[in-house]
Amino acid sequence: MTTQFGVLLRQFRRQAGMTQEQLAERSGVGVRTIRGFETGERADPRVATVRLLADAVDLAPAQRDDLLLAAAAGRAPLPGPADPGTAPSVTAGNQPGPVPDALADTADQLARAVTSRWRREAEQRQLADPFPLPVGWRPAPDGLTDHWANIRRAPAGAEPGPLDLTGELEQVVDVYRRIPSGRLVVLGRAGSGKTVLTLRFVLGLLAGRARDAAVPVIFGLGSWNPATTPLREWLTGRLLRDFPGLAAPGPSGSTLAVALVEADGILPVLDGFDEIADGLHRAALEALNTTTLPLLLTSRPAEYAAAVAGTDVLTSAAGIELTDLTRTDVVNYLPRTARKDAGGTVWDPVLAELRADRPSPAGANLGAVLTTPLMVMLARTSYSNTPGRDPAELLDTARFATPEAIEDHLLDSFIPTVYRYQPDNRPTGQRRRWELDRVQHWLGYLATHLDRLGTRDLAWWQLNSTLRRSSRVLAVGIVAALAIGLVDSLVDGLLDGVAGGLLSGLVNGFIVGPAFALVHGILVVSGRLAIEPSRVRMRLLRGTGDVRARFLPRFTAGLLGGLLFGFGDGLVTGLLNGLFFDFGDGLVSGLIDGLVSGPVFGLAAGLVFGFVSWLESPLDIGSAASPAGLLHTNRTTVVFQLLLWVPVFGLAVGFGMFSVIGLAEGYLGPFVFGLDNALIVGLASGIGGGLGYALSFTAWGQWVVFARLWLPLTGRLPWAVMAFLDDAYQRGVLRQSGAVYQFRHARLQDRLSQVFEARSVPPKS
Repeated sequence: MTTQFGVLLRQFRRQAGMTQEQLAERSGVGVRTIRGFETGERADPRVATVRLLADAVDLAPAQRDDLLLAAAAGRAPLPGPADPGTAPSVTAGNQPGPVPDALADTADQLARAVTSRWRREAEQRQLADPFPLPVGWRPAPDGLTDHWANIRRAPAGAEPGPLDLTGELEQVVDVYRRIPSGRLVVLGRAGSGKTVLTLRFVLGLLAGRARDAAVPVIFGLGSWNPATTPLREWLTGRLLRDFPGLAAPGPSGSTLAVALVEADGILPVLDGFDEIADGLHRAALEALNTTTLPLLLTSRPAEYAAAVAGTDVLTSAAGIELTDLTRTDVVNYLPRTARKDAGGTVWDPVLAELRADRPSPAGANLGAVLTTPLMVMLARTSYSNTPGRDPAELLDTARFATPEAIEDHLLDSFIPTVYRYQPDNRPTGQRRRWELDRVQHWLGYLATHLDRLGTRDLAWWQLNSTLRRSSRVLAVGIVAALAIGLVDSLVDGLLDGVAGGLLSGLVNGFIVGPAFALVHGILVVSGRLAIEPSRVRMRLLRGTGDVRARFLPRFTAGLLGGLLFGFGDGLVTGLLNGLFFDFGDGLVSGLIDGLVSGPVFGLAAGLVFGFVSWLESPLDIGSAASPAGLLHTNRTTVVFQLLLWVPVFGLAVGFGMFSVIGLAEGYLGPFVFGLDNALIVGLASGIGGGLGYALSFTAWGQWVVFARLWLPLTGRLPWAVMAFLDDAYQRGVLRQSGAVYQFRHARLQDRLSQVFEARSVPPKS
């Protein structure tokens, strides 16, 4: 049934002469949400959403008041009793979904992929070994949560009491289900267990998920810029990064990722509100308040409180704050992580200090440290898992006069401890030995790189951003010049001999390499080059989707790029000739070469790009991306593209040049350019052009240039970068979050960066 709010919204929209799509674009509110308001399918508009819609249709003050009153009157009533002791479960009306039938299979596949991913991660982090730490919580301060009437969706005039939200880690799903709004804020200081709670929350929800229920997905909030990217658009981008199969076309013609987000088929678990860039917390909270999406949000208390003070609480959200581990929790846990002998465990003498009614200053310091799961994990790693180390040293007040000194010691000991031995859980051929000082340097470099980017996500395709733009352009130019020069030397040597081939390779490498670097640099500076991993695989004669819709844009992009490159290449060649001979003749020659090469290269590149689009197929949704898996997929895709590029581009260039020169002979006289020359030019252009494109403009090519060549050559990273990152993951230094790595904890990243900056001088090779 249409609500009064929906009737008014439709009336005001039509008076403004807008379609639903135009209103959505102007207001930033999803078109599906607007449609739901107007049809009565959604009857719970938030005040911030109503204001956005009112601003978009430019309502007069009286009309704005009418719309706000209609929105307030249409709010859903509170389900069930409203007395303080009642804890109603969440109903279908305040959960996202149900997922439409057309997306049900996609949601099921995504749920299986998410479950598999986080189960592996839980095992990797030893969260249940020997048992989960008893993370508990208390209600968040009243000033940081909404009115209970809003949380419980009470009708106007009702004043329901608070819900009982107490519990421990294994009860987080049950606690969440008591909240009618489906919106929960989880506060906790660094290392208190927020990220582990989100993991348990997601696995718990998925374990009992109905087929039409939304899929909980963890999103690290640190990369979101609410000032430039709407929430749903950002969620879609993260889904495409971590689940490339969702790039497949959806029921409405958009991607499956867009369809799921717009259908509220995703329950966002937003981890790390505090990690959003400084100055954007208020904007982020305001953006979250324009949606009614159920969600779970984690944050450190100070950053969230500051954002609330600057704008408002998260609308309709309840809140909990994680509490410290008790001394009893620690005393019960640590001995069970260590080897037992006749005298007990290495922890027994130390924990006796914690049991004391009046602990010594050393015991008090240690007790203050061992109050978070992070510090308990570090203590376990350094002493329980390492024979010959005695935790009694933590009671040495001469070395550790303050709790902060103990924390720094535990953080600094983590890397030497986990690299002390080789992991036994991998085949012998995959085990590597790394020098500790170099490991610390490499990890420190990566941590500093992430700090400078303002992110926690270590993406292999962004390692080039550790360098200045000028260094990146230089590296692309040098590597492209060497690759193209080598190819040209080998190919031209077939006609001109070794000496002629070497000279040709030197000249063409010197010309074409900088040309690729120049185009790369222009695109980087203009902000039009954001090299992302490919989300498709190549299948011979088995491409899927709307091929015609892909062919024309790809052909056009290749045509324009080829025109620019061909003209620039010809012009530069002529100008270089002019420097050594006659400048005027060189300029004229360069213009002619450019006018000839531009169309030929443009048509050839357009054909290659269009032909490649015919053979693209989306990845399977079940093949959820891992860093190494995504790299392998991109390498395979680029190799396939090169195998297409060489014959298609080569034949097009060779035949095109032969035809153009044949036509020109009628006006300018005979040229020394036979069919054999055309074949050589085509072969060199096909191989050299393909390599230049791959190295300059694909994610895998940039990985080769920087992660496999430039950064190892300059001592910043090891030669086997991916093997090093995977090894760090196996040792527990890194964790996987979809297609990217992250440091095990933000404090570990911060400490590694701090130490690296202090040292600032790389070790000798």
